[in-house]
Amino acid sequence: MDKRESEAAAVKAAEEAFDRRRRTIGLFGAPILALLVFMTPIDGLTLAAHKLLAIMVLVALWWITEPVPIPVTSLIGPTLAVITGVVPVGTAFAAFANSMIFLFMGGFILAKAMMTHGLDKRFAYWLLSREWVGSNPKRIFLAVGLAAALCSGWVSNTATAAMMFPICLGLLTSIKEMFAANGREIHLHEYKYATGLMLMTAYSCSIGGVLTPIGTPPNLIMLGFLDTMCDIHVSFFQWMTWGLIAMVVYFVIAYVVLSHMFPADVDRIEGADVFIRTKREELGGWTRAQKNTLLAFVVAVTLWILPGFLSIALGSTDPMLKMYNRLFPEAIAAMAGALLLFLLPVNFKERQFTLKWSEAMQGIEWGTLILFGGGLAMGGMMYKTGLSQWVGDLIVSSMGGAPSEVAMVAIFSVMALLLSELTSHTAATNMIGPLAITAALSAGISPVPVSVGIALSASLGFMLPVSTPPNAIVYASGYIPITKMIKTGVYIDFIGIACVTIPLAIYFVNWITGM
Repeated sequence: MDKRESEAAAVKAAEEAFDRRRRTIGLFGAPILALLVFMTPIDGLTLAAHKLLAIMVLVALWWITEPVPIPVTSLIGPTLAVITGVVPVGTAFAAFANSMIFLFMGGFILAKAMMTHGLDKRFAYWLLSREWVGSNPKRIFLAVGLAAALCSGWVSNTATAAMMFPICLGLLTSIKEMFAANGREIHLHEYKYATGLMLMTAYSCSIGGVLTPIGTPPNLIMLGFLDTMCDIHVSFFQWMTWGLIAMVVYFVIAYVVLSHMFPADVDRIEGADVFIRTKREELGGWTRAQKNTLLAFVVAVTLWILPGFLSIALGSTDPMLKMYNRLFPEAIAAMAGALLLFLLPVNFKERQFTLKWSEAMQGIEWGTLILFGGGLAMGGMMYKTGLSQWVGDLIVSSMGGAPSEVAMVAIFSVMALLLSELTSHTAATNMIGPLAITAALSAGISPVPVSVGIALSASLGFMLPVSTPPNAIVYASGYIPITKMIKTGVYIDFIGIACVTIPLAIYFVNWITGM
């Protein structure tokens, strides 16, 4: 075992030991702390709100420490709320039938069809085979990042990373063979460009998720909280208007930082264009299943963004737009596109359709849906019992009175970022989201900029392999020293928070909501 493998083994052992301690402490410590909270007299809280506060302490700590799977914890919260008499069962579990759940489900099914029939690979290889890319390492670096970012806006970042990972390995193999042919032997785990390309892939998968509401769970979670707690609806088109700007800025930051820290030492990678061209040719011509999947995807996207164009053309108060929004809300648009996959035939004589039900079920991230529903349920109960108002007033008073909009966004964005580096960004958003919204309302500030800031910040988990699945996938290649990931992650996290989340979130969200 060489030095690099020894270091990797030591890091893995340390991570496993830390996780074990974290889970053990959470398993026993969280229930004890929750009981202490319930037994402590608190002025200003009703009995129901006091009970819910104790339950929230248990749920939040178990989300962070993960002694049981996170989706299980998401079910424990509403269950305990019913058992302790906080709310009736219908109220506790109503959030699991929220329309946002079906928007996510439709997106998952569409993404599964794209992966099953290779539509994502077809797009990635098409982009990488463009003439402007060629064999130039800087342009390959850019094209790989663009392909990952654009795909992850519609497909899960984990699936996108898994798709792009072998493509990057093939490109790096071409580099190694080129050097070997010129009499120079390189070790890819010590080659800067290899580290940069892997990090660019992982980071772009997370960055692309901010493009659409379905790109990553934090986006939809915060939109769900705004809808259920504030009766504020942010449309698919409105989010994309802001998400596109955020994605571009995040991407530029990542590209500049990574290309500066991990430059290529050659002007051309011999064999890279041949590798990509060969891979694209292996896909063959368009199949009926791919055409059907593309049609279903286009139908869903058209239904999602059409209200935005109607609003621009007709005005936000036009009766036709109101009727459209009533008949085709985002969840119905997603389900319409997803259901088409079961109706469009591939071989009608054999009754073969574009997607099988068994394939669709494998593509739905049930744990994410349960976590999403559990977070909405806890947020809704906080609002109904008055706990959210109490927490919001407490946060505002601890800030020394009514804080500014910038301060509010900055504080909760940093909290979301730090917590998402250590635990699931979905769980982090579920914990911080209701607190931030209620604090904003208590301070007399619009909750929309705060909510968007949290969603965007939760996607900036770039420091550790455990922060996001794409980080873990590329770290497994052995080409990324942990110190390099931490260093680059700190740079991009800090610049991203400073340059995007605070000033642009406020400006553009206010502009969008004023349309």
